[in-house]
Amino acid sequence: MEFRAQARFMRVSPQKARLVLNLIKGRRVEDALNTLMFTKKRVAPTIEKLLRSALENANYMSTEKGADVDLDSLYVKHAVANDG
Repeated sequence: MEFRAQARFMRVSPQKARLVLNLIKGRRVEDALNTLMFTKKRVAPTIEKLLRSALENANYMSTEKGADVDLDSLYVKHAVANDG
């Protein structure tokens, strides 16, 4: 099962966002959040907020909708920054 979050109309170039997104692709959510917390790029807090939003979407599906989701085993499968 996949959980998504999307940020639109960010005031940062896609190339700079991709540098940070490539750091977290394929990592567990906990490791990705730790990486974003200590990354010194300006876009890192925005991406951290986006990742936390996807995590909350998973938590909502787990509690409210009754889906069987193990929040500790989630990982970042896909992270993209497209041109505006």
